[in-house]
Amino acid sequence: MERPILSARGAAGYLEALDNVLLLTHVRPDGDTIGSAAALCQALRDMGKTAYLLYNPEITDTYAPYAEPYWASEGFVPKHIVSADIAALNLLPDNAAAYASRVELTIDHHGSQEFFAAETCLDADAAACGEIIYRVIRELTAVTPAIALLLYVAISTDTGCFVYANTTADTHRIAAELLETGIDVGPVNKVLFRTKSKTRLAMEARMVADMELYDGDRVVVMSIPLSLRQELHATEADIEELSSLAALVEGADCGITLRELKPGKVKLSLRTGPRVDACAVCQRLGGGGHTAAAGATVDGTLEDAKALILKAYRAVVG
Repeated sequence: MERPILSARGAAGYLEALDNVLLLTHVRPDGDTIGSAAALCQALRDMGKTAYLLYNPEITDTYAPYAEPYWASEGFVPKHIVSADIAALNLLPDNAAAYASRVELTIDHHGSQEFFAAETCLDADAAACGEIIYRVIRELTAVTPAIALLLYVAISTDTGCFVYANTTADTHRIAAELLETGIDVGPVNKVLFRTKSKTRLAMEARMVADMELYDGDRVVVMSIPLSLRQELHATEADIEELSSLAALVEGADCGITLRELKPGKVKLSLRTGPRVDACAVCQRLGGGGHTAAAGATVDGTLEDAKALILKAYRAVVG
């Protein structure tokens, strides 16, 4: 059955009637979910509404500055729940479980969207959720420099600073309009894309040294065992975006990253070229995402996870 989808204007119309809003972000939050939710929160506040983000316990130092002004205070009782950049309920942080059945509106760009909310604003062709949020906010209020900077964080991070294949002409047009508000993106780009900790560089070196190649060297598998993180005392910020490393190997068009979250639990991340539908592969393992970037979480050891993802890859590619 075809699901009804709200346009950006439709989502804006829905939001206009809400007050006392709590915005949800996804587990292991990235720049898109944080930037999108924070931008929408600021827009609602600019309209005179009460709005907050639910604190995300997994947020890293990289993105915390963008979210801190918007965290809900203790005791805040929301009337309405909205989510940003969330495709399925299993992507909610543990502290959001109480709101899972109350999500009225989700704004998202994942083709694997599970339509868990009462209303859904979805554009699976958008490079980032931030692109959709931008269109929604333009229907609601002015895109101020404060909002523009948050949206720039959202869009730039989900496009790898505008180099990933998901980047479109619309992406560049929106980015240009954000820059026209006068925001200074130099410091943002430096922190997000041109700075790596010594620990991060050491992790990359070890991952490259231990990588495995399959299917005529077109598939690269890299792993992040718990032991490596413990040995190097790596933080979540050191691990962010390491899932893109495997796809950088020359000749490969399927980069697989296996991250051991805890004993018996592994996060799989795929970054692929046109030959491999990353979302189709990950959906076989209960995950989802985009055609060129997707993920799933499975039970077992790193070896178990590798066997599962390679089997799913072969089933999709043939």
